[in-house]
Amino acid sequence: MSIQTSLTGDPVASVPAPEIPVVASRGYWGSVLRRLARDPVAMTAGFVILAIVLAAIFAPLIAPMDPFKGSMVRRLRHVGDATYWLGSDELGRDMLTRLLYAGRLSLFMGVLPVVIAFFVGSALGILAGYAGGRVNTLIMRVVDVFFAFPSVLLAIALSGALGAGILNSIVSLTVVFVPQITRVAESVTVQIRNRDYVEAARVSGANPFTVVRVQVLGNVLGPVFVYATSLISVSMILASGLSFLGLGVKPPEPEWGLMLNTLRTAIYVNPVVAALPGVMIFITSISFNLLSDGLRSAMEVRQ
Repeated sequence: MSIQTSLTGDPVASVPAPEIPVVASRGYWGSVLRRLARDPVAMTAGFVILAIVLAAIFAPLIAPMDPFKGSMVRRLRHVGDATYWLGSDELGRDMLTRLLYAGRLSLFMGVLPVVIAFFVGSALGILAGYAGGRVNTLIMRVVDVFFAFPSVLLAIALSGALGAGILNSIVSLTVVFVPQITRVAESVTVQIRNRDYVEAARVSGANPFTVVRVQVLGNVLGPVFVYATSLISVSMILASGLSFLGLGVKPPEPEWGLMLNTLRTAIYVNPVVAALPGVMIFITSISFNLLSDGLRSAMEVRQ
């Protein structure tokens, strides 16, 4: 407390103003993560995906057996066997080991095409949406051509033309997903292009590249990213389907779709073991879908 003098000359006690706590701004993405953390379904799906990814990465350390070593006298053992906890396949190979190793290729072939399509499709969509005119017409008409074919048939046709193999499957799936992401990115960019802050940036003399990088890119990539995460489950199912048809991974490499193919003849002998790769595909796909839905819900309050 300090002593000051009033206009009449009398001393007046001066009381200091109370301190106002300063709350740091946590930003939009911080609030998204907080809302996502309060979603029990999305968090459960995230933990399931994390567990599957870690199990696939550390498969050489936690797998009990060699994924390629079989025994014809121990083929099609049932789940709960003392040696083969999840049974054995048609060649006597340990199913637990094969499932762990198969997660590597299945996740790789499910995620990589979407990642590549995310960057390529976002670039094409932003270019088409911001440039407009003939550029937009050219890009979007080419995209419409790919939309004339169902995703499954297009992936099969491209893989059949390119030949079986992991690389060709990734190329085929990438071509399938690029048009979808391009259309979403173009739609969002057209909406953002006419916003006041974008017009203000253009009027201020900023070049188009700067406007896109500063004002457009950050607002477009969020919705496109959420949409891309929902495509991972579709990509995994398509990749497994290509391997099931003999257009993806080649034997004896472990992959969930290929394992379904090789075990289809054993479904009447040991249906539980034959269904295990399909169960893994289902759990992983539905987890990515639930996580994507949670992320979308957490981002919807931005406006």
